[in-house]
Amino acid sequence: MSRAPGSSPRDPGLEEHLRLSTFTGKFDVTDFVGSISEKLITQSRTDNGPFDTQPFIQTFEAAVDRLIAVRKEVQAKTEQMEKSVRVSEREYSKKMADLNRGFETVAGSFSGMESRMNTVSSTAVRIGEQLETVHLERQRAQAAYDIIDFYNQLSKGDTARLDTLRKEGRAGRRQVAVILRRLNTVAKEVDLPSADKTRESIEKYCEKFEKEMLNLFDRCYRKGDPKMMNVSKVYVRFTSFRLTEYIRQHCAQTLLEFNGGASCVQVYVNQHDFFINNVRTNKSVDDRVLWDLLPDPDATLPKTEQGLTDLFAEIRSTVETEAQIVKAVFPNPSVVMQVFLQRVFAQSIQQHMEQLLHRGSSVSDLAYLRVLQLVHIQTSTLVDDLKTYELPHVSPRTPYEATEFRKLLATSNTASAGTSAVLSTMLETAMEELFVPYTEGQRYLERESRSLGALYSGLLAQFTRYHVQERTQKGKSSMFDRMVNQLSAAAATTTTSGGSSTSAQAAAAIMRFGGISANPDRSEEPIREEDGLLSVDIAEKMLKWHAEAVGRCIELSPQNDKYISSFLKSNQLLISRLHSAKNTFVLLRVLAEAIGNAYMGAALETAQLRVEAVDTKTEPSLRPLSVIRYVDLICHLWQQYVNTALLPLASSSVTTRREMVVFNNQMVSRLEGATNHLLQRVTDAIVAWLNILLAKQKRNDFNPRDDDLSFARVNTEPCLACCEVLEKVRDSASQNLSGKNLEVFLTEIGVAFHSALLEHLRKFPVSATGGLMLAKDIKSYQDIIRTFGIPALHERYEFIRQLGNVFLVRPEILKSYITEGYLGRIDATLLKPYVMLRSDWGQFGKLFNDSQGLPEEGTEGRGLKDRFGRLSLMMKDLEGLRLSDGIPLVPAGFAGGFVIPSRPFGN
Repeated sequence: MSRAPGSSPRDPGLEEHLRLSTFTGKFDVTDFVGSISEKLITQSRTDNGPFDTQPFIQTFEAAVDRLIAVRKEVQAKTEQMEKSVRVSEREYSKKMADLNRGFETVAGSFSGMESRMNTVSSTAVRIGEQLETVHLERQRAQAAYDIIDFYNQLSKGDTARLDTLRKEGRAGRRQVAVILRRLNTVAKEVDLPSADKTRESIEKYCEKFEKEMLNLFDRCYRKGDPKMMNVSKVYVRFTSFRLTEYIRQHCAQTLLEFNGGASCVQVYVNQHDFFINNVRTNKSVDDRVLWDLLPDPDATLPKTEQGLTDLFAEIRSTVETEAQIVKAVFPNPSVVMQVFLQRVFAQSIQQHMEQLLHRGSSVSDLAYLRVLQLVHIQTSTLVDDLKTYELPHVSPRTPYEATEFRKLLATSNTASAGTSAVLSTMLETAMEELFVPYTEGQRYLERESRSLGALYSGLLAQFTRYHVQERTQKGKSSMFDRMVNQLSAAAATTTTSGGSSTSAQAAAAIMRFGGISANPDRSEEPIREEDGLLSVDIAEKMLKWHAEAVGRCIELSPQNDKYISSFLKSNQLLISRLHSAKNTFVLLRVLAEAIGNAYMGAALETAQLRVEAVDTKTEPSLRPLSVIRYVDLICHLWQQYVNTALLPLASSSVTTRREMVVFNNQMVSRLEGATNHLLQRVTDAIVAWLNILLAKQKRNDFNPRDDDLSFARVNTEPCLACCEVLEKVRDSASQNLSGKNLEVFLTEIGVAFHSALLEHLRKFPVSATGGLMLAKDIKSYQDIIRTFGIPALHERYEFIRQLGNVFLVRPEILKSYITEGYLGRIDATLLKPYVMLRSDWGQFGKLFNDSQGLPEEGTEGRGLKDRFGRLSLMMKDLEGLRLSDGIPLVPAGFAGGFVIPSRPFGN
């Protein structure tokens, strides 16, 4: 079945699939086998007989033989190619070794050349330095020779050579300027017989040259020719070549000694059209809208003033133009620009500012302060705009002075970096000096405090008059009244000469600013009831005015202080914040005095006097609760303002912040104490009135003779009156108090009335029919107290109800009711005084005493009466017991009870 190896396959198409190209690239065995057997499979499918494997075997045997032959061919080619590669690698390695040796040779050559070049360059540098030294010595010698020659010529009165140089143009005039400056220096050092005469000749020629240059500069300036104005450079070199050194080293003494161009700069500044026109046309613009708004504290703070805006616009335009001229004309443009701007601030801005402040001061303190803030804001914006015109400090030098300039530059490089913002520093200093006369020391703060005090006094004038009148009408002398009387007496005193003393003037001023008058004017506006009421709107207005004052204080805080050490001056921001913290504390005191003492304190004191003046036999007024409500609201608003706006401003000073917190706590504590006292007075008045109403209970209300008439009534009259009062108290307290304050107040009323009821029930005999009436009264009391919403009171009045049921149960079950029910945990001796008030006590009393082991009525004693004479003491003992989870403890007074919820600093 098999055939010899190397024989050709039967299928001629098989040879095509067994070529070497078939196995190059992407080769798939499955596809290869399928392509070989594809025709055989087709033939096998067409043959209907059994499957014949012989064609497949022959085909695959031939394919395997051919593949073996192809593999041998590939192996032979691979071996031949590997031999060729090895030969090529040996040749490549040999070439690379030859190239490396060549590169090493070249590198060695370059290294030698570099060494020789370094040697030559070092020699050239030494030669250059020696040549430069010789050149400098030659220049110095030549300059010394020229100076001596010119000195001899001037000693003989010969100025022809200098005149010739002076007529050669700009370069010649610059050279003459340098020569004359040096001659002037030499003349001061020469000590010869004819030196004085020569010195006079030199000085006369220098003066002549200086006048000529100034006249030329003045003519060019008037003609508006900046190119010709460059003669100022010549003049500056003549007066002091060391002006550049002055600019770099900020040596004012050198400038004074050599007059480094000061005359030239002064001519330029003094004759500038900006200053001349401002002096001629200095007319104030009447901004009526502005001056109408300034004294109004409720009006929005104006941002601009027309005259100031026009002036600053002209300054911006002028500086923009002059910066280009100064830079093109002067060799020291930065110094010239500083002189120009200093003159702008010292003359134009300050003059206009003084006019505005003088007019504002004549209107009011508030107008004055607002004008000061307005000018400060606009000036700050102007300074920021002018800082963009920072000019270079030294212009390029001419070749004639290149050597001296290089020597000066070498000593000034380290200093130039620190003076790159000289104009900005000057502008900040000029602005600070502009406002120092108005903000230094305590001058500004005193005026700000006086303004706030005057505003608050005007706002509270009617309020103060109302409360002063109320206190006067009550006929009681409070501390405020005594103070007013003392001030009135002091203000009325006069000296022997007929004039007022200092103390009298001070007392009159205090009364005037406080809105107090010893002799009220009959023409004043009549006082209304509404004038004496507290108002949140008034408090908000006071806080708004105070916030404006604080913002103005921060805006105008000084950036430096001569009393602070030089170490702290390096941090001006910290110093400003320290000032802001102190000033904020001072303004906080002004606000606290107004809103705390003069406003809320006065209202609390008047309310207390009203409560004390009311007759105890009349129904008390609940109006003081509305005063407490507004005190709570205003104090909450005030403390939120302190927390949010004032305390963050004092964060930079721990000491000042601590003092502010202590002061604020003291003020709030005083208000809380006054409120507690007033609330206690109101509570006492309400409890006293409830006791008076209970005292109106008739002897036979609970032991009636006519049962039909008794059942016709729902409650007794005292019960109805007490419930009506309690309902009023509840509604008024819920409307005016909140939170813990409401709970404490209602608890105090409920506890006091509970004690009064216990005492009240021991006074009246109760029949079976009267027990029903008593039960209805107690139920009404319990219902009205339940509307208080105080869980502690529910238990107490449930005890009252259970105690009232003692008069309703039958005698045979009374024992079990007292010992086994709600009252079972209470000692029977404590309940006996109430049980004895039953109308049928005489029938079963002895039996009840024997069963309970109680003493007889005659022997029970005064000991029981002494022990429980006051039912409030009895309830204090009962509070230790727990009836259906107990009678909770409740506060017994208002000592420290009222708390302002918004108080941020704790107790």
